[in-house]
Amino acid sequence: MSEVSALAPFKVRSFRFQWPADLATSWAFEMETLILGWYVLVETGSVVMLTVFASLQYIGTLLAPMFGVMGDRVGHRNLLCAMRGLYAALATILMTFAFMGIVTPALVLAITAVMGLVRPSDIGMRAALVAESMPADRLVGAMSIQRTTQDTARIAGALTGAGLVAALGMGPAYMAVSSFYAISVLLTMKAGSAHPAHPPAAGAAGRSARASPWRDLREGLAYVWNTPHLLGAMCFAFLLNLTAFPLFTGLLPYVAKEVYLSDQTTLGYLVAGASFGALLGSMALSRIGHAVRPARMGLVFGAGWYAMLLVFAHTPHAAAGIAVLILTGIVQSMGLIPMTAMLLRNSDMRYRGRVMGIRMLVLYGNLPGLLISAPLIARIGYPLTATLYCAIGLAFTLLIAVRWRVHLWRPGAPANAR
Repeated sequence: MSEVSALAPFKVRSFRFQWPADLATSWAFEMETLILGWYVLVETGSVVMLTVFASLQYIGTLLAPMFGVMGDRVGHRNLLCAMRGLYAALATILMTFAFMGIVTPALVLAITAVMGLVRPSDIGMRAALVAESMPADRLVGAMSIQRTTQDTARIAGALTGAGLVAALGMGPAYMAVSSFYAISVLLTMKAGSAHPAHPPAAGAAGRSARASPWRDLREGLAYVWNTPHLLGAMCFAFLLNLTAFPLFTGLLPYVAKEVYLSDQTTLGYLVAGASFGALLGSMALSRIGHAVRPARMGLVFGAGWYAMLLVFAHTPHAAAGIAVLILTGIVQSMGLIPMTAMLLRNSDMRYRGRVMGIRMLVLYGNLPGLLISAPLIARIGYPLTATLYCAIGLAFTLLIAVRWRVHLWRPGAPANAR
């Protein structure tokens, strides 16, 4: 695919504003996660408190379907602006407390809990906003480019966040975080389109305004439950969040400190390595997205992600671990992006916000995945815990592929349309 074709999504005006808005938000997310995760681990000295901190970031997954309903009702752009305004306000509060020298682990956990009510829905709403104005034939490429906002953020946020705290302290570091959130709000206000690529059906807006939000939610849940390729993809996404993401994100501070016996600089390199690999995978898909079979590719590379995480769990040295994480990130992107594009492309446009809200609901798998990992690590160690998680993940990936083989695996299935 040519370079022009790979960058075709930027021909859509909304995407030209949304991409930098999402980038600023993602940079702030990653800086916050690294800064606060390391702070909680160092101040408390407890892997349990680290997993509690990581888990609090996902408590809002239970509310994600209602955010999807709200997005379908008031507009995905308007909802994103409100959400990102809240991020900016919370970051400013924490920045003020940091400059006053009164930050405590309890305060960090409290602010994280409030942020965690909203933050899990951000990725789903930004994806729905992309699909709102993007032609279907550019959607996989657009989602690949949009995913680079998260990947580059994990690289820059990891390295910058660690460096700013080490050099200047938490207060100045949070000045940067707050600034990124403010920029994201301003740019998000410019996103969206007066003429979406998929305009709503006549009368849909009026029906939505009269219907109860709870009825809208029930309709969205019923739509996913009764649509086999959507239900299979949601089950697979829950599995990944339960068993893969805790190893790939939430537990990396523990690996840096307790397995590699190092500091936040090594943690930054680990996160950056994983994100650099994911960025490479996103860039590759932006060029070949038109040729992939999304559902089948998601299952194959999802299994490959578990295999790479298993290798990482038994890599004893930090330098080798970074190299393994680069490969792991590539495989992760090649699996997750096609599945997300399939959900958007193969969903009725009237339910798109609710489908992505339900997709964010399955992020709840992170919560039990993280909380269960802490006692397991204390009892049998990190390598065996990771091995157990990967074995369970691979077994259930096979079961999902068999159970929904007609809808997710068969080349001729709509979910595998090119």
